Amino acid sequence: MTDTQTSPDTTAEKDAPPVVELPWADVHVEHHKMLRLAPLQTDRNTGGRPLRFVEFGYAERNSKEHSLMRMTISLPGQRVRKEQNHLDVWVDHETKRVHFGPASGLQIEPMNRGIGRYLAAQGISWAKKRWPGYTVDGSDLNNKDALNEDTRLRRDHFLRVHGFDVVYADAQHLKGSVKEVQVSDLLTDWNTEKLQQVEILEAAQMLQQAEQNLAEQEVKLKKHEEKVTKYKREDAGLRFTISCLVAFAVFQAGLLIWIATHR
Repeated sequence: MTDTQTSPDTTAEKDAPPVVELPWADVHVEHHKMLRLAPLQTDRNTGGRPLRFVEFGYAERNSKEHSLMRMTISLPGQRVRKEQNHLDVWVDHETKRVHFGPASGLQIEPMNRGIGRYLAAQGISWAKKRWPGYTVDGSDLNNKDALNEDTRLRRDHFLRVHGFDVVYADAQHLKGSVKEVQVSDLLTDWNTEKLQQVEILEAAQMLQQAEQNLAEQEVKLKKHEEKVTKYKREDAGLRFTISCLVAFAVFQAGLLIWIATHR
């Protein structure tokens, strides 16, 4: 019998678990909601934060083996990269495990407006109502996020407020990871001061109120224009009167000078 040598790479390929091809790769969002991003003070890192409305879209799929909640945020009049404003929640019913995607992490535009926490809260709430006993996979955190202290702190705060446990293997806080956790232990809160859901009736009332305010402003503007026109007419009349008085005063002064010099 001959001894066949196996390279380390070949061994790793044999020992590695098979890649599981997930279904529903072409699923697009089917349900939509309007979100209001509240006007906030300008942030020194992320810039201006004016009042803005965005669209939250989602779709759900279920089978015996898997379930999926796919969510996106659309920005009217603005395009974003494919990996931005996208969050998937995958459920494996055979192993009773949950994981979040995409693998590149949650990337939000615009930042610091409460969108990321809202997406995470919706996905957690969906899984928590159906499979509270399942386990959320742990994962390593991107070292790139740890290069900037503010970015790292913002990321860790985001994870911890949703119930994830962030741990570090080094004192420099570069090698971070999230420990696995029960779905029931996760939290579904988001910052309602930054972001609010707007229902259709509320949106209609807002439009109606905006139209009413616009009509009132037009009436006020018309009144102001009428006052300005009136003042302009009065001003023209006063200018004419003053010009006549000046001319008369000059004439009188000239007349007095002529009388005084011809006596």
